[in-house]
Amino acid sequence: MRRWSVSYWWKRRCGGRDVLRLAVPLVVSTCFWTVMNFTDQMFLLWHSNTAAAAALPAGLVHFTLLCLPFGLVTYLSTFVAQYDGAGRPHRIGLVLWQAVWLSVAACPLVLATIPAAPWAFILLGHEPDVASAEAVYYQTLTFGAVGTLLSTAFAAFFIGLGRTGIVMAVEGVACALNVALDYAWIFGRWGLPAWGIEGAAWATVVAQWSAVAMYGLVLRRASYRQTYGLTAGCRFDPAMTLRLLRFGTPSGVQFLLETAGFTLLILVVGRLGEEALVATNLAFNINCLVWLPIGGLGTAASTIVGQQLGRGEPELAARATWTAFWIGMTYAGSLAVLYILVPDLFLLAHARGMSPERFAALRSTTILLLQFVAAYALFDAMNLIFASAIKGAGDTRFVLTTALVLSPMPVAASWLGIHWFGAGLVWCWSAVTIGACLLGIIFLTRFVQGKWRHMRVIETTAPSSNASTQPRPIAQAKRASKPAVSRCT
Repeated sequence: MRRWSVSYWWKRRCGGRDVLRLAVPLVVSTCFWTVMNFTDQMFLLWHSNTAAAAALPAGLVHFTLLCLPFGLVTYLSTFVAQYDGAGRPHRIGLVLWQAVWLSVAACPLVLATIPAAPWAFILLGHEPDVASAEAVYYQTLTFGAVGTLLSTAFAAFFIGLGRTGIVMAVEGVACALNVALDYAWIFGRWGLPAWGIEGAAWATVVAQWSAVAMYGLVLRRASYRQTYGLTAGCRFDPAMTLRLLRFGTPSGVQFLLETAGFTLLILVVGRLGEEALVATNLAFNINCLVWLPIGGLGTAASTIVGQQLGRGEPELAARATWTAFWIGMTYAGSLAVLYILVPDLFLLAHARGMSPERFAALRSTTILLLQFVAAYALFDAMNLIFASAIKGAGDTRFVLTTALVLSPMPVAASWLGIHWFGAGLVWCWSAVTIGACLLGIIFLTRFVQGKWRHMRVIETTAPSSNASTQPRPIAQAKRASKPAVSRCT
């Protein structure tokens, strides 16, 4: 047995170097969105408390409605990874196009919710000004729904191949555009109208469609079209669609349940008043500094698991997952310590655009909530990485079952505490913390059990294909001549 050392951990196959080579662009991509969300919330807070209070609930309701198709098309990366690992790239274009058709099919359903938005937010019991702003924000975001799904599908394609640098570049440009348009459209700069919260929503819509355009330009390259069958696969294939639905739907439903539970929790907290809602928004916004980068690590782990299982190398898949886990725990633990020791560091930017009186009312509550974030940060990292790993193998039914059981619990506990026992914000956040800890422990246990090692989402035997769906010899030669993204992937 080889003696362990930092150098060995770093250089071995699917060790630190290989995992980070794939994960860093994804982490940077999520950091772009973290900065964008952070800046968006900061600008809206500078604009008014009402806008800041309305943005998160409305945005969550919008995203909740997209969760099922979003989770479904995101799962495309597992198919791409396993087909690529199994040496069957000609099947990748076909499954990509099925994700595109499913994204487009979701459009009428989302747009049909626009007329119901005003009265729906009023029924939730929020203050009238907040409910009105929520409706405007939600209605505007719906025009970018299909753009969100399409850009997610294209990103999943590149992630599954290990080309995460492309995702980083596209998402970076889109996020920078979003931030610039946020500032201009919220406050009326550079010739744009001062539309407040509606301007923030339009900035998001434009950024999402710009990402679709950028991914489209990259996919037009002949090397992608030929090697991965993007031209030949541009058709509806019932068998492939059913396979994507079979494995992707549980993932989408799980995503829907977790997001719906989080959304309902925010809506329940909204009944405690504007200050409680704004403080909760700020705490969750700051929590993105942990959640989004580790989500990038989880996506990298899922991709490597898919590729290595496609190659018949479950041990390397496990090694990569544990490597991602220790990196994530180190990062989450460091931020958790900072949340406790220097919480004001994370509130400096928010304080700059507010009067001292407004900020003082929020500071103490937000700092208290950050202590809860610190308490569950490590378990949240555990949840994200191990759940992603087993999903990369195809263990989506277990993930769905866990979500069905656990997702309603924090919401139910919060609602019962508020309405029957007069509990407040601390009770709600205690329920969130316990739920996050349970999820982390459950997914760690499932991963250690190892059932995922024998799972696959692709066909166990290659289906018969005609010449039109096979990669051209020149494309195969080009692919063989290119260096791999990493020795692991």
